Amino acid sequence: MLRFITCGSVDDGKSTLIGRLLFESKMLFEDQLAAMEADSKKWGTQGEEIDFALLVDGLAAEREQGITIDVAYRFFSTDKRKFIVADTPGHEQYTRNMVTGASTADAAILMVDARKGILTQTRRHSYLMSLLGIRHIVVAINKMDLVEYSQARFDEIVEEYSRFANQLGLTNVTYIPLSAFKGDNIVAHSDNMPWYQTPNYQATTLMDFLEIVEIDDTRMQQAPFRFPVQWVNRPNLDFRGFSGTVTSGVIKPGDRIRVQPSGKESEVARIVTYSGDLTQAVAGQSVTLTLTDEIDISRGDVISISDAPAETADQFESTIVWMSEDALLPGRPYLLKVGTQTVTTSITDIKYQVNVNTLEHTAAKQLELNGIGVCNISLDRAIAFDDYQTNKDTGGFILIDRLNNTTIAAGMLHFALRRSQNIHYQHVDVNKEARAKAKSQTPSVIWFTGLSGAGKSTIANLVEKKLHALGSHTYLLDGDNVRHGLNKDLGFTDADRVENIRRIGEVSKLMVDAGLIVLSAFISPFKAERRMVREQLADGEFIEVFVDTPLSVAEQRDVKGLYKKARLGELKNFTGIDSDYERPEAPDIHLDTTRLTADQAADRVIAELRKRGVLPA
Repeated sequence: MLRFITCGSVDDGKSTLIGRLLFESKMLFEDQLAAMEADSKKWGTQGEEIDFALLVDGLAAEREQGITIDVAYRFFSTDKRKFIVADTPGHEQYTRNMVTGASTADAAILMVDARKGILTQTRRHSYLMSLLGIRHIVVAINKMDLVEYSQARFDEIVEEYSRFANQLGLTNVTYIPLSAFKGDNIVAHSDNMPWYQTPNYQATTLMDFLEIVEIDDTRMQQAPFRFPVQWVNRPNLDFRGFSGTVTSGVIKPGDRIRVQPSGKESEVARIVTYSGDLTQAVAGQSVTLTLTDEIDISRGDVISISDAPAETADQFESTIVWMSEDALLPGRPYLLKVGTQTVTTSITDIKYQVNVNTLEHTAAKQLELNGIGVCNISLDRAIAFDDYQTNKDTGGFILIDRLNNTTIAAGMLHFALRRSQNIHYQHVDVNKEARAKAKSQTPSVIWFTGLSGAGKSTIANLVEKKLHALGSHTYLLDGDNVRHGLNKDLGFTDADRVENIRRIGEVSKLMVDAGLIVLSAFISPFKAERRMVREQLADGEFIEVFVDTPLSVAEQRDVKGLYKKARLGELKNFTGIDSDYERPEAPDIHLDTTRLTADQAADRVIAELRKRGVLPA
């Protein structure tokens, strides 16, 4: 089975080529041909001729515009091999769709219109192919019939693309002149280009190339053994196995293995399948392994061969292809899924963004849709991994939005940061419990959130006064105050707001560890960051207080004159005016300041703290 993609710029003939391949490989039934002929009359762009592109451009919008939008997968076969081809879109706005199709491909057909030559999207897709580790590339110089099958034009495009390919490190490139519409050099050598049959050229048809190119599974069987555990198989008391797919290498009963990230070792006892035990398992096979020792293994762990194990780390350099309408913001927590393991991660630094048209590295504070950046990332725990170019399954990952569970990025791990190996937690004898006991209180974070002018700081100040009078040990972190010191380098963009809350969350966590009751009064407009702070603390230690004031009321108060400046355009990125505030859906304490005075609101908080056991009843 060969998986390959077609890619390239708009209108280079990708869909037409796939339709032609299906037609020439006799994979179309008579009713499909009849339907295609009818569709060609209605939607076609080839006059009276059959428009083969309509076989894969199935969306109405695609047919109306004559373009590809979504990734379309098609299966076909010849006497020598089976194929799955992904037709990927050429428009820049659909780059994420192209990445999706290319992520599992062994080979790529890069379409180039012979009339237009190398275009911006040709370069973009070439860069993405190099990034995704596609090792076999055909540059299909299409529409040769429209340049009168010119050898000079073919040579000119080959020379231009070769220079760019060398910059990307693409070495295994095959050039084929063809006409997808006319069928030249698709399955048989074209009489229209006899010059291509000479020793100066590779002289292969497209189908010949596809039938003999090496698939990635062959290479991966020679790599070190990797087996991400998908499921702990325990049907009864007498059997405990670990199920998953061998992503690389070969394993046999008796082989010594290492479980990562724990580092524990054992030997393979059996390789179990539904059809019976195997004498060995190779890359691509789904099996269940049993071990000679009872060791703790969970979903997400990776079983490696002991003499060539995967690395483990919790901080990495990586390349990220951003696929969401909402920008990537450093410091914001996301879910990272690599293999069968899902962990929490955040981008600690965008080292640079890549201009895929020029390959120039540019500074960036965030990544927008289709942006590609080299970033440092930090995970909440160590994982087993290989660099992406060595093993796509243990080195490739996706990022998932924690709130709506959508995939927002694809990424490739490069290497572990040295700090992840050299920095360790130092044990201390006096812990949080001891400090809290000395203060006779339950440490916690009381997090006041709401619009500017809602009364957060006023209420938090009153609560702290009441706590101090009760003998509690407290500290108030106020949004304005910390911007005079700790966060004086931050502005008010979305990225800076995320970093502002990330730092305050870390400070709050340290103060809770010191045994204090911490009051934090910040607009904190985004749900993701409030949730991040909550998850850094133990259950019950984070108490979210929503100081609920309508925008109109907060604007009427406008004690600091900030709303007036924002309305005049003098203050950018002001929450409630030109920057969103995401209301808490289920706050621990809800204070409606249109019905409560500041003192009544403070008393409500104190009463809730008694109810929750933070204060004695």
